[in-house]
Amino acid sequence: MFGIDPSFLTSLVQVILIDLVLAGDNAVVIGMAAAGLATDVRRKAILIGILAATVLRIFFALITTQLLALGGGLLIAGGVLLLYVCWKMYRELTTSAADEHNAQEALEDSDTNADGTVSGTAPRKTLRQAIIQIIIADVSMSLDNVLAVAGAAQHHFEALVIGLALSVVMMGVAASFIAGLLHRFRWIAWVGLLIILFVAVRMALEGLGGFVALPDIPLLYTNHAAAAAH
Repeated sequence: MFGIDPSFLTSLVQVILIDLVLAGDNAVVIGMAAAGLATDVRRKAILIGILAATVLRIFFALITTQLLALGGGLLIAGGVLLLYVCWKMYRELTTSAADEHNAQEALEDSDTNADGTVSGTAPRKTLRQAIIQIIIADVSMSLDNVLAVAGAAQHHFEALVIGLALSVVMMGVAASFIAGLLHRFRWIAWVGLLIILFVAVRMALEGLGGFVALPDIPLLYTNHAAAAAH
């Protein structure tokens, strides 16, 4: 209909949801790391974290998609890494309400529970400790984001470009807003987790198919060599 490939639309929807969930997840992790800082340096740490995540997404986008195009073992490695991402996301989605509340207050820089403090129950730390924690998380989560988008886009280059551009914009402009959105509507994060799990399994199977003969698995894997033979 309208000359649009349905598989492109499916990939694009998956890419947008992945971007939404991972940008919000990254922002929450930044907020958790900054929650234990004094008020005068908290905003600085959050700004550094968001800028670093934005730059890292651009950097990984330039190299990761080219590496995945080589297929084989790199696709298997990418799929396994995304499975680990799913495990991390699951743990973060089941994090304590107190930790999540502290992160949200830090991101919004407001006393949302009217207890007279912002992230008052978070453990105290120095700016250096927070920045190190944030940068380590940014490196991991930016790579996760680019891998997940590349896997969801499959062979649709336009979906890949849109997804990578969106991931940069969401992280650089709307990360705190998205984190608040996911805090209020938890089901969005769970849907995103399921999509990333689907992408991870599909990516790993596609890589494995380059080494051993696998049967067709609906939605997850198509044996292109067998299909071409017919």
